[in-house]
Amino acid sequence: MTQTLFPVANLFDIPINAVTMEQILDRIHEAISHRQKLQIGVVNAAKIVNMQRNPILEKDVLSSDVILADGVSVVWASRILRKPLPERIAGIDLMYGLLERGNKDGYRVYCLGATEEVSRKVADCIAQDYPGVILAGRRNGYFIDDEEESIAETIARSKADILFVAITSPKKENFLARWSDTMGVPVCHGVGGSFDVMAGKVERAPEAWQRLGLEWLYRVKQEPRRLWKRYFVTNILFMKMMVKEFFTK
Repeated sequence: MTQTLFPVANLFDIPINAVTMEQILDRIHEAISHRQKLQIGVVNAAKIVNMQRNPILEKDVLSSDVILADGVSVVWASRILRKPLPERIAGIDLMYGLLERGNKDGYRVYCLGATEEVSRKVADCIAQDYPGVILAGRRNGYFIDDEEESIAETIARSKADILFVAITSPKKENFLARWSDTMGVPVCHGVGGSFDVMAGKVERAPEAWQRLGLEWLYRVKQEPRRLWKRYFVTNILFMKMMVKEFFTK
């Protein structure tokens, strides 16, 4: 359940924390300092739609200690529905913010996910760009269910302060829900495709596209055959959900 440290905007029956980037970075630092559990969930339009379809995904997201709006469309929806969120906190921006703070404060970070090639590149990028961060360990995201317990125990032994999980939904949320207690990492953050961006495999949308809420369209432009239908369908369904929420609540 989301923590009451910050105000909550209840959107689509999801308690999204009304928090700024600086506030959540400060809260995460406090959790690391006191070895307190703080599981971070992020939602964008696609995930909100998929939560309606997948009860397990919904349960796992709602089990997060903090839920953040990772999507301009969610922030816009909050304002239309008169439950305004202060700003978007993209998962990738939070990851970079944590690395910047960790560079100063010596955070121990474990990176889980992506391909082996991308995982190695991310480790190199962290070592080069954030020398004050201690890479407690890394592992690619290709494993079977029977390997999960061993992976969780390896992460526990790393004594990491932060676990970045670059695995697609809902596998990411399911993994964190099952193994967060075993791993004992204070801060767990699912970063989606952020490792691919850091490694240079995928180009992130320019800031102008992000401000206009068109980051999804930039992704479709890079991989149209794979992504156009997914984003078209989820965007339409999200707009329908927003209209229904507006007239019923």
